[in-house]
Amino acid sequence: MSKEPLRRSLVIILHEIYGVNNHIQLFSEMIMNQGFDVLVPDLIHRDSFSYDQEETAYEYFMNEIGFESSLREVKEVVEVNKEKYDQIFIIGFSVGATIAWMCSEYEVEGIIGYYGSRIRNYKDIEPKCPVLLFFANNERSFNVLDLEQELKLKKNTLIKIIEAEHGYMNPFYLTHNIKEYKNCIESSLNFLEQIEEEAATR
Repeated sequence: MSKEPLRRSLVIILHEIYGVNNHIQLFSEMIMNQGFDVLVPDLIHRDSFSYDQEETAYEYFMNEIGFESSLREVKEVVEVNKEKYDQIFIIGFSVGATIAWMCSEYEVEGIIGYYGSRIRNYKDIEPKCPVLLFFANNERSFNVLDLEQELKLKKNTLIKIIEAEHGYMNPFYLTHNIKEYKNCIESSLNFLEQIEEEAATR
């Protein structure tokens, strides 16, 4: 029986508190159009919340789901797929970005996180793979520049501060910033391409 050939790369996309919604579906399609395989685990295990249910969605995630449970679930997805791919990357938004950051200690090849504000609660993590983190400079709940100063001392970690508000990567959300969205997409794809090229030379 022949072994299944290794595919190029898998990207695991981690959603915000709202679940797998129109934003995550659109972003997933964009990543697939770049030639990546994509998996989008449903970490809240229910229909997505609407944007006007932000408080309800946040309380549901924090009280019913949580970061540690989501981390275990994502690690299982990685474990199931690691023999099928040359590289596995994780890209997350908001709470998904924090979970992606938590995964940087495990067997993946690269992490991208967009405005993972709760990363501030997991500053003890030491990434074992390249990590690219984008933060909006306008965050209500914490000082972005203070967090940047701490995280940029980490190995393998690149921080970019964006002139925008939390949620700027979401075309369906009121804080969407089309200019910064395009810039971050370009930076993210270049980041993934660089990891792939370095892997190909080893």
